Amino acid sequence: MVERVSFPGSRVTKLFGALLLVAMVSCCVDESRDTRGAASANATPATIGDVASQGESAPAKPGTAAVKLSENEWRERLDEMSYHVLREKGTERAFTGAYWDHHEEGVYRCKGCGAELFVSDSKFDSGCGWPSFDAPAAKDTITQQADLSFGWNRTEVLCKRCGGHLGHVFDDGPTQTGLRYCINSASLDFMKKDASTKPSNTAEEGGR
Repeated sequence: MVERVSFPGSRVTKLFGALLLVAMVSCCVDESRDTRGAASANATPATIGDVASQGESAPAKPGTAAVKLSENEWRERLDEMSYHVLREKGTERAFTGAYWDHHEEGVYRCKGCGAELFVSDSKFDSGCGWPSFDAPAAKDTITQQADLSFGWNRTEVLCKRCGGHLGHVFDDGPTQTGLRYCINSASLDFMKKDASTKPSNTAEEGGR
């Protein structure tokens, strides 16, 4: 004879409810983990360029706006050599640029954004095959940073307004400043002292 075992209804209900609650919580936790894992797997890794683009804009010359364009816009604005120098940190061959043996009076401007970088009074013949200057037009027109490429310890010179690569500066200059700014002609435009118009490739304020 089998005796029928009975449980009080309230205890069975409570036990079943507790087990159901534990199962639901476990399911939600697993689903949340799966969702986060899928999102991480599909995310695109951040690049150095992405991180840099989220920072502050390059400092601009007082009274002017920093010029920031896409690479496609730079390609449209610049000729091949100027793009290679300004945007890819390239170097033109010595004694081939338009201004290495140039002696007119005026102002040398950034070919990318039109910022005034050097004046003819500061230009001298260094014999190196690139335009050489002993000082910038103003302290706030250029910026400098260390360049350790090719195993050399050099100081790179960039346009402060658009960040374009100009060349390098050395401490072997023959004048009182003791500096030699060795600049690529392809990074420059020239405006004569008595000229009333800007160079054709010069950018207007705030870009095109």
